[in-house]
Amino acid sequence: MIRCLSACRSLGLMAVAMATWAAPAVLPFKPSPVPGGVAIVTIPGQGPAPKVTYHGESVFVRRAAKGWVAVVGIPLGAKPGRQEIEVGGRSIPFTIRPKRYPEQRIRLKDERRVTPNAEDEARIAREQALMAPAWRAWPEGLVPTLQFQQPTPGGLTSSFGLRRVFNGQPRAPHSGLDIKAPAGQAVRAPAAGVVVLTGDFFFSGNAVFLAHGEGVVSLFAHLSKVTVTQGQVVKAGDLLGEVGMTGRATGPHLHWSLSLNNARVDPRLFL
Repeated sequence: MIRCLSACRSLGLMAVAMATWAAPAVLPFKPSPVPGGVAIVTIPGQGPAPKVTYHGESVFVRRAAKGWVAVVGIPLGAKPGRQEIEVGGRSIPFTIRPKRYPEQRIRLKDERRVTPNAEDEARIAREQALMAPAWRAWPEGLVPTLQFQQPTPGGLTSSFGLRRVFNGQPRAPHSGLDIKAPAGQAVRAPAAGVVVLTGDFFFSGNAVFLAHGEGVVSLFAHLSKVTVTQGQVVKAGDLLGEVGMTGRATGPHLHWSLSLNNARVDPRLFL
């Protein structure tokens, strides 16, 4: 069963307990302005927090010594070179540096997970429509810390950004981290948040979407068991589910995606 909150505004009351979090004085990660990375763009001015968008998606901001900074997630498909954020009707430029990710070739026994049939395609389309608002979740009053713990112990088997080839056919690049772990091992929240979507999806299998606040969202995929429900508020370290190999998976592992302003970015930047 797939469960989703229809509007993120309804999360406001559930997030009240977390609304007192203070924004960090110094951002606890190193910027990486490449496709799949994060750019920090300075916005001069001492007024209230500006409204910032990038390619039409809302971007969160933090107070800085001389104004504000926008924390911009950069999509894997972004082209290197000059880019712009929109701030109150004006454009502020920044630059994306090039980065080439390595290739990974994977052999799957189930050809339908590589080339879905018409029935599968219809299911995938329905699931993508459900996922779209989850990736954009912005619970009122919930401020992300941007300090994440690895959600389950284990080594990385597939890094973020890999150009993936399934059964000889190129497919979308890897939009998260794969953590090798035994089936049944606990998967825990890497930071506090609100559960905005759970379900059994064609590619992701049993999965949980966790909104950390201000457009920062995690996806945990291929779970054998989900132990949270929609609308549930969790703290860092709370149990979300157990490692499995549901969906498009060749063995037990956890797939963790992290998204800022609806752009999947490398979670390692925040560990």
